[in-house]
Amino acid sequence: MSSLPPEIEDRRTRAKAWFEDLQIRIVAALEQLEEEAPPEFYPEEPQRFDLRPWTRETGVGGGIGGHFKGRLFEKAGVHTSAATSRFSPEMAKEMPGADKDPSYVSASISLIVHPRSPRIPTVHMNTRFLSTAESWFGGGADLTPMVDEQRSEEADDAVLFHAAMKAACDPFDPDWHETYKAWCDEYFYLPHRKETRGVGGIFYDRHNSGDFEKDFAFTRAVGEAFLDVYPKIVRHRMSEPWTEQDRMEQLVRRGRYVEFNLLYDRGTMFGLRAGGNIDTILSSMPPVAAWT
Repeated sequence: MSSLPPEIEDRRTRAKAWFEDLQIRIVAALEQLEEEAPPEFYPEEPQRFDLRPWTRETGVGGGIGGHFKGRLFEKAGVHTSAATSRFSPEMAKEMPGADKDPSYVSASISLIVHPRSPRIPTVHMNTRFLSTAESWFGGGADLTPMVDEQRSEEADDAVLFHAAMKAACDPFDPDWHETYKAWCDEYFYLPHRKETRGVGGIFYDRHNSGDFEKDFAFTRAVGEAFLDVYPKIVRHRMSEPWTEQDRMEQLVRRGRYVEFNLLYDRGTMFGLRAGGNIDTILSSMPPVAAWT
């Protein structure tokens, strides 16, 4: 179906293999944390991911949806996808290189984790490769603490998370972290609330330095940084008691999460418009939320 050069397909194949390997390792890490959760706070039996292969309804491709509901993580999703398809005329106008040829190939990993404990921050991470006549990477990771005392860049979890993202960026370009951190703060902002979704992280899109190997290595570094830092945050917080007030704060914060993902999130809009899997696209929705 694609009329793109063979080297583009080779790049997508490599990216797809990396994202699928990362999915396996993230799933294993989250399942290990589920096992470690102290029973005095999480008395239910530990659960495991439900891995569901899916096939695209349009174009060629599909992926593996990793769905989870457990005792430590009330809801989580770790999903991979890949596609060979053509943009609609409307979408082609928005994509670099697609005005010449609407064919594209893509591969991605996307995850969301909604912990049961209000003391553990929600986290989101995705990285992707997309190529029309032009190729680029996109993605990032961001942290959303649920209780007031943690919703500051000076809080322990935020400091640790930002340091991990900076360490992923700095070996490739000392300016990237500052640029992509600012982009994250701008992107994950709710204009109607006049507030950010969380404490940020990094966000990048249409990233093409002109050196594919460098950009691919950077995207891998972002995935490795997430896999290293988030389990540390979870282990630090999962034995802390919480109150009903903490839980209500969490549910209200989750409501903000819903508002952002349905009103502003590019990934949600792209996935729905491009014929992606609805179950994986909308798995970012929290299992319970509140508005006051």
